[in-house]
Amino acid sequence: MRRVRIPRRSLHLQLTLLYAVPFLLSGIVLLAIPLLGTKQVVPAGPYAGPADVQGDNSHLDQQLTSSAVGIAGMVVVSLALGWFVAGRFLRPLRNITATARDISANNLHRRLGRTGLHDEFTELAETLDDLFERLEASFESQRHFVANASHELRTPLTAERTVLQVALADPDATVETLRSACHEVLALGQQQERLIEALLTLAQGQQSLQLNTPLDLADTATKVLASRQQDADRRGIQVQPTVERAPAAGDPHLIERLVVNLLDNAVRHNSPGGWVKISTTTTATQSTIRVSNSGPVIPPDELEALFQPFRQLGGRRTRHPDGHGLGLAIVRAIATAHRAALSARPRRAGGLDIEVRFPHQAHHPIESPARRTPSAGIGPTPGRWRDGSA
Repeated sequence: MRRVRIPRRSLHLQLTLLYAVPFLLSGIVLLAIPLLGTKQVVPAGPYAGPADVQGDNSHLDQQLTSSAVGIAGMVVVSLALGWFVAGRFLRPLRNITATARDISANNLHRRLGRTGLHDEFTELAETLDDLFERLEASFESQRHFVANASHELRTPLTAERTVLQVALADPDATVETLRSACHEVLALGQQQERLIEALLTLAQGQQSLQLNTPLDLADTATKVLASRQQDADRRGIQVQPTVERAPAAGDPHLIERLVVNLLDNAVRHNSPGGWVKISTTTTATQSTIRVSNSGPVIPPDELEALFQPFRQLGGRRTRHPDGHGLGLAIVRAIATAHRAALSARPRRAGGLDIEVRFPHQAHHPIESPARRTPSAGIGPTPGRWRDGSA
């Protein structure tokens, strides 16, 4: 059985009726009061004859006719006035609707602007303008990210094809040259795997959390330090951990990836013989992990570029042999997914201070923090350090 579709009533018509009906009812009541008073008056006395009664009825009929004509006129006037007032009232809303429909992904730079007086429609227009501004920034960031990711994925593919073509075109190729070409292709494949893994981690960090598991940032930091100590020693970087119990909650894999990226960034973008300091602390409301490192001086106006995908100092595309410029972008995405506050500050002597503060969950009670000894191979645990220490 086909369902009958009721036509949609426009807001203009609804407001017209809302204005006209009360006005009409008020007029009917005002006209009815004198008529009812006249009808209740009955001629009295011995001199009231049939002629007087007939005259009174004729006069009452004239009043009823006049009232009916007046009510009909009031109906027309009230509907016309209601339609006019509703149209003037809805004009800003029509402008907002027309402009919002015209705005698409290709012209998100357009704005609604003020609609006249500072009223609810103006607040609606300002709210939508803020939304369009955020959408424009998101779309622009997505376009840049897709373009950069495509370029980064295309580069090793082009290199692999070149290596294979050169090896196949060499008429004097030997087993050793072919083996060398295979090793080079494998290295380029591993580079692609690292990039794809980083992109997947970034995408996962930008989604809502699927896990909310209690964990200790101190345990995570200690585990990551143990796995990265050899790389730091090879580069001549001194790692100085100060870890205290720091309870948090979230996705253990993503939080571990956050700590890995923070430490890798501090170790790789450092000076020869430099240092890295990592600490975990807790307060009544939050647990904090902080990573500081020596290194080149970072201009404050270029700090934001470090958290953009595929970017490095100076706004140039990254070409670091150990990464693709996604480390700090992943850190930001994971911190945002966990509703953690991320702050970064360039050090005056060079390097960077980064803090990630995780809010405590209501069902995770905070105990007195106790200092922990890091795993073997990380080095001695120094005392508390202050900003500016080398």
